[in-house]
Amino acid sequence: MIFNIFVKKNGNWKDDTLSGLTVALALVPEAIAFSFIAGVDPIVGLWSAVFLGLITSSFGGRPGMISGATGAIAVVVAKVVDIGTQDGLAMGIDNLGMQYLFATLMLAGIIQGLVGAFKLGRFIRLVPHPVMMGFVNGLAILILLAQFDSFRGLDGNWLPEQQLYVMAGLAALTMFIIQFFPRISNAVPSILVAIVGVSLLTYFDVVSTKTIADVLFEGTGSAELNGTMPMLVWPGDIVWNQQTIMLIGGVSLTVAMVGLIESLMTLQLIDDMTETRGQGNRECFAQGGANFLSGLFGGMGGCAMIGQSLINIKSGGRGRTSGVVAALTLTALIMVGGPVISQIPIAALVGVMFMVVIGTFEWSSFNTIGKVPSSEVIVILVVTLVTVFMHNLALAVFAGVIVSALVFAWENAQHVWLNPHDIDDKTRIYNLQGVLYFGSVREFSDSMSPATDPDQVIIDFKHARVADYSSMEALNALTERYRKAGKRLRLRHLSPECQKMIKTAGKLIEIEVAEDDPHYSVARI
Repeated sequence: MIFNIFVKKNGNWKDDTLSGLTVALALVPEAIAFSFIAGVDPIVGLWSAVFLGLITSSFGGRPGMISGATGAIAVVVAKVVDIGTQDGLAMGIDNLGMQYLFATLMLAGIIQGLVGAFKLGRFIRLVPHPVMMGFVNGLAILILLAQFDSFRGLDGNWLPEQQLYVMAGLAALTMFIIQFFPRISNAVPSILVAIVGVSLLTYFDVVSTKTIADVLFEGTGSAELNGTMPMLVWPGDIVWNQQTIMLIGGVSLTVAMVGLIESLMTLQLIDDMTETRGQGNRECFAQGGANFLSGLFGGMGGCAMIGQSLINIKSGGRGRTSGVVAALTLTALIMVGGPVISQIPIAALVGVMFMVVIGTFEWSSFNTIGKVPSSEVIVILVVTLVTVFMHNLALAVFAGVIVSALVFAWENAQHVWLNPHDIDDKTRIYNLQGVLYFGSVREFSDSMSPATDPDQVIIDFKHARVADYSSMEALNALTERYRKAGKRLRLRHLSPECQKMIKTAGKLIEIEVAEDDPHYSVARI
C-alpha cells in the first residue's frame, strides 16, 4: 500500500532517484545556515529537512516539490527561541528556548492542518499573475544575495583575494558543467555531476577552498557533524501564562501563515513549470503534519523550498520518489556520511544556486514594461521590493494582493454606465451596465437626478449586477430620494441571485422590483 504512494505516472524511478541524491546534497548547507539564524544546533535544521521532506513528499499535494528548513521560518522562530532561552536562564532551565520552539511548531502544524481540512488553500487562486511574477523575482534576488555570504568570513569581511578567486572560479566551473554536461549525456543530472566533480578537485587537493566543514567550524567550533537520532520531546517545563500564550500563539500563527503562503506559491510555480496541477489543500495538511512532527521530535520547522524544488524539477524529479530519496539520503548523510558532507565545497553549492537564480527569475517581466497597464508593472515592482528589502514573503504577497485589489476596485468603479431613454412623458428607463458594488455606488448615485427625472423611473439591470450590501444600501437611499421627490423608482431584470440578496436583506432596505420582472440568470463577472 505504501509502495503505491510513490508509483505515479508523472514520476520516473531513475530520474527521481538521481534527482533525489542531488537535492539531498543541496539541502545540507542551507539547513545548517538556517539553523544558525534560528539560534539552534545544526543537527536540528538537518533533521527538520528530513521530517519535512519525507512527510510532504509522501503525502503532500505537489509531487516533485521539496520542503525543508527555510530562512523565512528561521527568521520568525528565532524570536521565540531567544525569549525562551532568556526565560530559561531566569528559571534555571537549560533548554526552555527549544521547548518554546517545539510548542510553537506543534501549534503551527495544527493551524496548517486546519487550513487544509477546511479547504482554505483554494484562496491561493486569488493571487494575481503580477504578484506571482514579483514573488518569483524577489525570491530569485534573495537567493542570489544570500550566496554572497559564502564569500565572507566569520567576521563579515570578504575572504582574502586569492580565496575569492578560487571560489569564484569553482562556482563558474560548476555553472559551466550544469549548463553544458546535458549536451554530452542526460543519464545523470548535470547538477549532481557538477557537485561531485568539483568536490573531487578539493578532495584530491587540486585546489584548496572553503567547505561545509569550515561552515560548521565557524558556527559551532567543531568541523564534525554530530549525527544522532532525534528523540521524542515534550515542552513540559513551559509556564503557561498570558505572556507565553501570546508569544507562542502569535509566533505559531505567523509560522503557519508564512509557511503556507511560501509553500502554496512554490506549488503554483511548479504547476506552471510542469504544466500539471497540484492539490493546495492536501499540501496544507501535509505541511501541518510535517511541522507538528518536526516540533515533536526536536526540529525547527520549515516549508517548501523554492530553490531545492527547482533543482529537483530541473534534474528530472517529477514524482514523490525524488523527495523521499532526498530525505532518506539526507538521513544517511547525517548518520554516517558526516565526513563526506564536510568535504563538499561551498563554491559548488553556490554555483548551483546561481544557476537556480538564472532559471527562476522571470526575465520576461522586463518585456511587460510599456506593453501591459502600468498598474500591473507597479504590482510586480512592489512585491519584488518588499520581498527583497523586508525579507518577508508573506508580507510581500499580501501587499501585492492588496495593491491589485485596490487597482481593480478603482478601475471597475469607472466602468458603470447609465443609458436613459424615455418611453413617454412620465416614464424613463435607465439601462445600467457594469457591476454595482462599493467602489462604483458613488458614481452611480451621482448620475441619478430625482429632481429632473419624470414621475416613473425604472432601472434596468439586464446588463448589470448587484454585488454587495453597499450597492443595496445605495439603491435603498436612491429609492428614498425619489420618494421624497414624489416619484417612484423601480428595478427591472434583476437576476435570481440579486433578487435573493435583496430578499435576504429584508427590512433593512426598501427597494421596489417591477411586477413584470422576468426570471433569468446573469453571467458572473
